[in-house]
Amino acid sequence: MRFVGGEVLTLGGTLRADEVHVSGGEIATSGGGPVIDVSGCWVLPGMVDVHGDAFETALFPRPGVEMDFALAMAAVDRQLLACGITTAYHGLSVGWEPGARGIAAARRFMSGLADLRGDLSADHRVQLRWDVFAHDVVDDLRVWLRQEPVPALAFNDHTTETLETVAAGQTGQLEKWARRAGVSLEAYLADLEMLAAPQDAIPEMVQQVAAMARAAGAVMLGHDEATAEERAAHRALGVRVSEFPLSEAVAKAAVEMGEHVVLGAPNAARRQSHKGNLSAWEAVKGGTCAVLASDYYYPSLLYVVEQLVRDGMALGDAWALVSGNPATAMGLHDRGAIVAGKRADLVVIEPGKRWRIRHVMAGGVLSSFG
Repeated sequence: MRFVGGEVLTLGGTLRADEVHVSGGEIATSGGGPVIDVSGCWVLPGMVDVHGDAFETALFPRPGVEMDFALAMAAVDRQLLACGITTAYHGLSVGWEPGARGIAAARRFMSGLADLRGDLSADHRVQLRWDVFAHDVVDDLRVWLRQEPVPALAFNDHTTETLETVAAGQTGQLEKWARRAGVSLEAYLADLEMLAAPQDAIPEMVQQVAAMARAAGAVMLGHDEATAEERAAHRALGVRVSEFPLSEAVAKAAVEMGEHVVLGAPNAARRQSHKGNLSAWEAVKGGTCAVLASDYYYPSLLYVVEQLVRDGMALGDAWALVSGNPATAMGLHDRGAIVAGKRADLVVIEPGKRWRIRHVMAGGVLSSFG
């Protein structure tokens, strides 16, 4: 297959009039087959999303309602492609909470994705977002880290905030979290009480899980790091990606050590964090954010890149935030650039008053949009 008539994003970050050849699911130097006319369009590497949890809405559209896995993930697959995302790491919560973010749901997800993987067009991967208070899921992590493709692992502590909310008596917020989990407030609090006893074991458990991840060759991320000291502690475990750091100081501490900082594209699209944390837009403009993730909204990636380019950023630099840089951060050296031998992941965009995706290719399989 050949894409002809368009401008192709080069390794140097500039556009050049050229053809792109695809053969056997890879970028090739030559080849025959169908010809796709992309005149007036840009041909760019496929987007790599290192953290997206919008799949939860497809699986659990209402509290207590769980849809058929194959039905939901087929819809997610189509949405990813329509947004130009050819590789997606699903941010799968692995914690103590009941409901959509509990261990039972995580087990169903991992089993379902393994069965369905061959039927999906995008490359669906998993980021295991492990709540370090969830002491009873370590055996599950051990099994999942032996799977192919190896999941990424994020160290996450949202439980301390929850315990502080309980101590402050903020029942309104707790009821909201309980509804999201599909249980009563009383049941939610009962699960929280069970976490009190094993807290002293958390540091040793974190060391154990990090060792498992290193042995598996898994990329590790620090999620919602609050301080530079926390970043340093994660670094000592081999965690080289800071995901959604809460402050500029944490982001700068990572950048100074040559580490990737990931922030949410919805944050950048709104020009502010919905929680009042670090502004992704300002971090990108200031050079402390190298990777944008869809977080909870897949369309935000393309939208933010378009806005950055309209604001004066070079296309190559803006596109690197959603393709080359995330591929490097996740150790995916076979994608993120249009180079012979790499995976044929492509996005064809028609620029104009508003950018429009015309074609997406994932692993050599073409999807076209009107």
